[in-house]
Amino acid sequence: MSWSKSLIKLATYEVETLQKRLAEVRDRRTAAEMKLAMLEAEGLAEMARADADPMSGLYRAAFMDALRVRKADARRALAELEIEEQGARDALAEAFEAQKKYEHVAEQARLMERKDEARRETAALDELGLRRASR
Repeated sequence: MSWSKSLIKLATYEVETLQKRLAEVRDRRTAAEMKLAMLEAEGLAEMARADADPMSGLYRAAFMDALRVRKADARRALAELEIEEQGARDALAEAFEAQKKYEHVAEQARLMERKDEARRETAALDELGLRRASR
């Protein structure tokens, strides 16, 4: 296996690894968004229950304070995941660029080899023609 094929293979592996990482970060972000949505729904359900039952209204303030803290934690985790997702996207874009560069260099090397081969073939045919012409 030539050096160019090895580099391309390594670059492709890196791209695949980074794609998996990005997918995993997206899945975690989706889970965090779902958790935040569930907390919102939980808060609305508690508000409705507190309105329906006056006795549960006594616990409403404590529940809402705890819910506010849990929402803040969920929002912070979501913001961190957004930053991590952006970093994963940037790394994937850089890996794609590197892979394309390696592919381009390999293609240029292949074309140069083809050009050299054609030049040698032309030189051999010219020499053969000169030998025939000199006879």
